[in-house]
Amino acid sequence: MPNSLVCATVRDESGAALPFTTAKMLLLLLGIIVLHVTVLVLLFVSTIVSQWLVNGEHTADLWQNCSSGTVFQCLASSTNEWLQSVQAMMILSVIFSVLSLFLFFCQLFTLTKGGRFYITGVFQILAGLCAMSGAAIFTVRHTDWHQASENTSYGFAYILAWLAFPLALASGIIYVILRKRE
Repeated sequence: MPNSLVCATVRDESGAALPFTTAKMLLLLLGIIVLHVTVLVLLFVSTIVSQWLVNGEHTADLWQNCSSGTVFQCLASSTNEWLQSVQAMMILSVIFSVLSLFLFFCQLFTLTKGGRFYITGVFQILAGLCAMSGAAIFTVRHTDWHQASENTSYGFAYILAWLAFPLALASGIIYVILRKRE
């Protein structure tokens, strides 16, 4: 049996093989969309879920404080200005990321060949900066809201907010660098 290299060929609707550069561009496009959707999911989850601070039977997030002693009870969060700014930053990050994804699909079909996705990239970078600002404000000011104790730790939603920041920034930079090809 002769030595042969097995290669997968990407084909279009008619069955004709697509050029290698077209296949690479399709994979790049898929990767960018997956990265963007990942950022969007991280931002949604970190904004919605009640796990920014965890202390035994108590959890706290941007919207409510919950305790699960004998009865599970949730109360509205404080109306501190800093907490409202964290809420606003996280909501803005979600809005900017959704808008960025919408703009990407619009530009994908309307942008001329060789054009860059500047607007999409700027909105995605803004989403990342808003998430970073919200998480940073929460990091600095959460002790004003809940007294720190040995049992208090940051929850997974807080960590997801910090994780969304570099991913959104990277995604935005990729959009700015990316050029449209036919």
